[in-house]
Amino acid sequence: METKVFYTPNAPRPNAIVPQAVIAGNLIFVSGTVRSDPSTGKLISDQYEEQVIQAFKNVKTILEDAGSSMDKVVKITVFMVAGQDPDFSITNKAYSSFFPVLTPARSAPQVMPFPGGILFSVECIAVI
Repeated sequence: METKVFYTPNAPRPNAIVPQAVIAGNLIFVSGTVRSDPSTGKLISDQYEEQVIQAFKNVKTILEDAGSSMDKVVKITVFMVAGQDPDFSITNKAYSSFFPVLTPARSAPQVMPFPGGILFSVECIAVI
């Protein structure tokens, strides 16, 4: 099976050593994606809900530019800084707006604080 690293200029790059995604066969594995503004690469907002929405927008862009889409996501993992969304209401609201029809398998571990004020990160696996 052929694998290749995937980047799009339309979404922020995690850092110099982590790819936005890796494509293996007909699957795309999107790396942990955060709330960066795609036009500047700078982190936006210290508000949890805004971070969640922007992270999902960035994932959507990566998937679409790679020839996939949010409705082809089969597994998603959301990483939330502990205590930011105790009842998952904010996360689930954003989640349902990005996955209105098919809800992929999901894990949602709560983690210690990320550096730089990041409160939320999301990674996924999708079919191309």
